[in-house]
Amino acid sequence: MVLASVQGLLQWSAPLSPFKCVRNPKRQRAVSARISTDDSPPSTQEKKKSLPGKPEADVVVIGSGIAGLCCAGLLARYNQDVLVLESHDQPGGAAHAFDIKGYKFDSGPSLFSGFQSRGPQANPLAQVLDALGESVPCANYDSWMVYIPEGDFLSHIGPTEFFKDLEKYASQNAVQEWKKLMDAVLPMSAAAMALPPLSIRGDLGVLSTAATRYAPSLLKSFIQMGPQGALGATKLLRPFSEIIDSLELKDPFIRNWVDLLAFLLAGVKSNGILSAEMIYMFAEWYKPGCSLDYPLHGSGAIVDALIRGMQKFGGRISLRSHVEKIVVENGRAIGVKLRSGQFVRAKKAVVSNASMWDTLGLLPEDVIPKSYSDRVKRTPQCESFMHLHLGFDAEGIREDLGIHHIVVNDWERGVDADQNVVLLSVPSVLSPDLAPPGKHVLHAYTPGTEPYELWEGLDRSSAEYKKLKLERSEVMWRAVERVLGPGFNRDKCTVKLIGTPLTHQRFLRRNRGTYGPAIQAGKDSFPGHSTPIPQLFCCGDSTFPGIGVPAVAASGAIVANTLVSVSQHSELLDAIGI
Repeated sequence: MVLASVQGLLQWSAPLSPFKCVRNPKRQRAVSARISTDDSPPSTQEKKKSLPGKPEADVVVIGSGIAGLCCAGLLARYNQDVLVLESHDQPGGAAHAFDIKGYKFDSGPSLFSGFQSRGPQANPLAQVLDALGESVPCANYDSWMVYIPEGDFLSHIGPTEFFKDLEKYASQNAVQEWKKLMDAVLPMSAAAMALPPLSIRGDLGVLSTAATRYAPSLLKSFIQMGPQGALGATKLLRPFSEIIDSLELKDPFIRNWVDLLAFLLAGVKSNGILSAEMIYMFAEWYKPGCSLDYPLHGSGAIVDALIRGMQKFGGRISLRSHVEKIVVENGRAIGVKLRSGQFVRAKKAVVSNASMWDTLGLLPEDVIPKSYSDRVKRTPQCESFMHLHLGFDAEGIREDLGIHHIVVNDWERGVDADQNVVLLSVPSVLSPDLAPPGKHVLHAYTPGTEPYELWEGLDRSSAEYKKLKLERSEVMWRAVERVLGPGFNRDKCTVKLIGTPLTHQRFLRRNRGTYGPAIQAGKDSFPGHSTPIPQLFCCGDSTFPGIGVPAVAASGAIVANTLVSVSQHSELLDAIGI
């Protein structure tokens, strides 16, 4: 019961990161029995490359995504010898940055909040950075542009501004229903934010590091909520749509807007997201003085800070080090074999930051329990992505251009329909160093709504593939032209990169280009972090608490905490003051 409560309260977690999946029931699919792996030959660089230090560590982490780096950083902080093995030539996984002709691009998440938060209720990524003695300088802002069927407007976060938008673009009834919703959910936020994410671990030690340690604050939060709020807090583990229905909210604009927020937060509409996640977001976004954060120098600055923190405490990372398989002896994970043929020993544990399907593909078939294999294969997957990365001249573009823009073409189709929602980020308006002088960088994408089936089996060099790229990217081009206005000319872009589900699969080593499991609140829950193979653990978006930057940061921290003693864990909590 305590563990269930801990899990529920941790699902708060995602001050907004829109790079996520969409779990559309019409297009969800269970994975086929074949788990694909990359079987391309090792590069010359990889054959000649040597690992930093000895080819062994206490803990070997597969993959340098946010979860893997958070796990490795904390393990190093706990004085464990840790080695991160990354297949790509750039660290960061879905959050990696890349440079083309002097334009520095984010590959994934670009909408963040909570970097400046500290203390027990801080964003889990901020807590990990704090534990590592690192910080990420950010530009702060409080709005984004919205392009919806009702009109185009600048949407502000904060307690009062959105009411003005509702009066102009919806109705007085929408204003009243929004107020009713805020009055109901904000008192529940104390319960949703009561446990510090860094206090969680995956064993019974959580009774000491979380339940007992924070019992007074939990009790206080329930007292502050009063009887009605405490009763509502019992719904934290249920879909948010149940709260909406119980309040009898029927205004179409309000229901569409809540679906959009849920979609941006976790890739599902209100009937698939946990109430705790939405309530945490409302508390963060609609309180006085709140703001959004963009890391100066791009999302790669987050990755750099995590690596600096890990290396500060002796952790190691090796790029272009593709793990071919997890080595299991006498039923226990003892290390990994690289595609170059080198064996790397893990004296205590192997931690996979790969997806559940890709992790399964790394294991010898004869050591995998059928129940485990069957569960992974029948877990439905999110769809994939289309990406558009542009470098272009800022001349002729309005000077008040904001960083973030959201385009919804048709409410009737649903925010989870393919080719219907496009997200755009122009981070150079806040961090000019991301582009050459007088230029901008832009990243547009259809967020987790692109069917992999359209691309499956295509040759990336074929005319058919190139034709499909042009067709499926047109919705993003139209959104870009709508946002940037007549001063923009697509033919004059210095950099034009179109990414597809096959790009996603190739560069991120993601099975079918997916972003993660399509698990809906109230119907199933994300797996834990241990596996049936002793000494093999998993972190990332295939594990609890799920998808989104804060969630995967929390998953990496949970695994690190689990691999050390309760006393070490408690000492760290004391040291960072939570």
